[in-house]
Amino acid sequence: MNTSLPQSLNGLRVSRETAERLDHFSRLFQKWAKSINLVAPSTKENLWQRHIADSMQIFQIHPAPKQWIDLGSGGGFPGIITAICLAELADGWVHLVESNNKKAAFLRVALAETGARGSVHPIRIEDAPAAIPRCDAISARALADLTQLLDYCADWMIPAPAVTAYFHKGRDYQSEIDKAVGCFDFDLVKHTSVIEPDSVVLEIANLSRKIQ
Repeated sequence: MNTSLPQSLNGLRVSRETAERLDHFSRLFQKWAKSINLVAPSTKENLWQRHIADSMQIFQIHPAPKQWIDLGSGGGFPGIITAICLAELADGWVHLVESNNKKAAFLRVALAETGARGSVHPIRIEDAPAAIPRCDAISARALADLTQLLDYCADWMIPAPAVTAYFHKGRDYQSEIDKAVGCFDFDLVKHTSVIEPDSVVLEIANLSRKIQ
């Protein structure tokens, strides 16, 4: 028995099965990160707190079996972490959109070896709505400013107001919100990060474009 497996993340209990999947993913990540730039090198040593626990916040906000689209999945944050959590529910799915072929290869291996519920789409984000026409929720982390993210999501969210987006944002999030409201109307909930007190997860729904 591996007693080093986490019993909880962000103060919430994690099942042994999920903990084992996360542990396997972390070891796989460290192996691939030696040859591929999956995250900023300065953050690799704090993988569990800085990336895994931080990414898990999205699923912990609404732990339900949704059909997710994760934009710019990169090293798997938050998409792979959400897909691992869905494995325990045996329902839901994560479509990971990543145009970089090396990162997409890593994501495929991570899904296969952890039994996570997801698939990889090695395409540009602009081409994703045609390939994945429907979803319940969208996630992105360290990808673009809020206005650009909402523009990426518009094809899914505007026709279906119930589609909800979850974006990790750092301490300058309010300036991004102020900019975005010049182009879009939306409902917004701010979830204070349990990892970084100055950061948030922005929950956005009922998106529409403003007439310019």
